[in-house]
Amino acid sequence: MSAERSLDPRTCDRARLARDARFDGRFYTGVLTTRIYCRPTCPVRPAKSRNVVFFPTAAAAERAGFRPCLRCRPEAAPGTPAWRGAAASVSRAVRLIEQGFLDDGRRVEDLAAALGMTPRHLRRLFTRHAGAPPLAVATTRRVQRAKALIDETAMPMSVIAFAAGFASIRRFNAAFRAAYRRPPSAVRRVRRSHARDLR
Repeated sequence: MSAERSLDPRTCDRARLARDARFDGRFYTGVLTTRIYCRPTCPVRPAKSRNVVFFPTAAAAERAGFRPCLRCRPEAAPGTPAWRGAAASVSRAVRLIEQGFLDDGRRVEDLAAALGMTPRHLRRLFTRHAGAPPLAVATTRRVQRAKALIDETAMPMSVIAFAAGFASIRRFNAAFRAAYRRPPSAVRRVRRSHARDLR
């Protein structure tokens, strides 16, 4: 079953309104009025049901034009069961992407060859099971790794860029801005400010 078909909107809506932790990582909520996507456990006041849509993966939400929530941190969600339970080939491909297969200059064509299929078939499987093509999934994971390093370490941005798997600082900045609509340095300032407020 595809990830899209397994998302029942009524079930997802009940889960997000209840902040049901059992659903964390199983879907993401896109808020149409803010163009932000969240985990089901987001502490922010829930949006009205008519103003939300649901996605099987963070990459699918970003592909649809939504940016990650800075409060609930989608990059910290448990691994998406939609990815893990999909077709064996997609699960293997996602594991390779998680291990950095596409971070060192290799292409989707190389990933497809490693899995014994054509690039076109691999892209079709990803769109069906993950809601986004392989490169989008890889970019989302890189940005998520970078966001975690920004929040949890004092590493310089240039070091974070390469540690997260980006080939250049320019690509890191561009991908991060595309996801968060702000530069990495601004996100670090927000995080530090929030941490001070909690003291």
